[in-house]
Amino acid sequence: MNDLRKKDVLDLKKDIEETVTSLNLDEKKRDLILLENESIQDDFWKNNQKAQDTMSKIAYLKDEIDTALNLQKNITSLVELFDSIEKETQQNELIGEFQSLREKLDKFSLRKFLSGKYDHLKAIITINAGQGGTESNDWVEMLYRMYTMYFDKQGWRHKTTHMIKGSEVGISTVTIQVEEPYSFGILKREHGAHRLVRISPYNAQGLRQTTFAGVEVLPIFENVDTDLEIPSKDILFKAVRSGGPGGQSVNKTSSSVQLTHIPTGISVHSSEQKSQSQNRESAMATLRARLWRIAQEKKLNQISEIKGAYKVAGWGNQIRNYVLHPYKLVKDLRTNIESNDPENILDGNLDEFLEAQVRLQ
Repeated sequence: MNDLRKKDVLDLKKDIEETVTSLNLDEKKRDLILLENESIQDDFWKNNQKAQDTMSKIAYLKDEIDTALNLQKNITSLVELFDSIEKETQQNELIGEFQSLREKLDKFSLRKFLSGKYDHLKAIITINAGQGGTESNDWVEMLYRMYTMYFDKQGWRHKTTHMIKGSEVGISTVTIQVEEPYSFGILKREHGAHRLVRISPYNAQGLRQTTFAGVEVLPIFENVDTDLEIPSKDILFKAVRSGGPGGQSVNKTSSSVQLTHIPTGISVHSSEQKSQSQNRESAMATLRARLWRIAQEKKLNQISEIKGAYKVAGWGNQIRNYVLHPYKLVKDLRTNIESNDPENILDGNLDEFLEAQVRLQ
């Protein structure tokens, strides 16, 4: 931008007002007051997990309200300052402030796209090795590192609830619970097959290899009406000891659990928590979400109707390509967002890709 016009400033003011209006801040202010009142009760920290969730919601609402008010305050100041300056050359000195405010709005406006029924929920991410053998297990570990680095950069609480190491290297499957409001809405389009192309470090001939891993993103249902009932009689509980490849690095005690939904045969595990009750709670959250996902995809009303499985993480099903050789490129096949710095993306810098996905909704 070489010149700053009055129209540019007024258009930005209009965009800010429309974004703030769409977020229904009056209702969120009321929600914040209720949560803050709850947080000062004497028994608030009796349930530590619930208390942490409430504090996360308070922080999210405060940030949203404060950011909205600051955007309104700053654009009002910018309009007044622009009008007080008569010379065009001096008005153009405000370009930096204008662009900074526009960037803040662009990031903040993502919140108005997070209006899906379950977008406000926390998320469960499971990464599974796909076609590619040993190479695929290494790819799962790379994706696990990418996502956890992203969560850490965002300041999101997360915990690994289940992990099985590969027979030689890497990870065969891993499940992460993301303890952040709206993380499901932000992450849900990561669901699908992720394709890696590189010179394989496990191939003595130094050949280029294509590898796949499947990423599953699910909401964590906590006191949320999902129109999905799972009778307790349909759940088979089993305390298990970790075994198989990589068992040396996972919980080997009987606190590890396996839950099976008898009508469909769908099983989930949780092994990384300290107690059996914690593992059972984590496994139940994953099972409930997995059944919900399948029901949604198949447009079913009854869980008993579920028969099929998920798409294979392989050719034709990928949502994003990560190419390390013969050139460097990460490309999302839904948004067409690209990066020529895959190492940066694999270090957890996913903002551009995730923001573009949110705006698709």
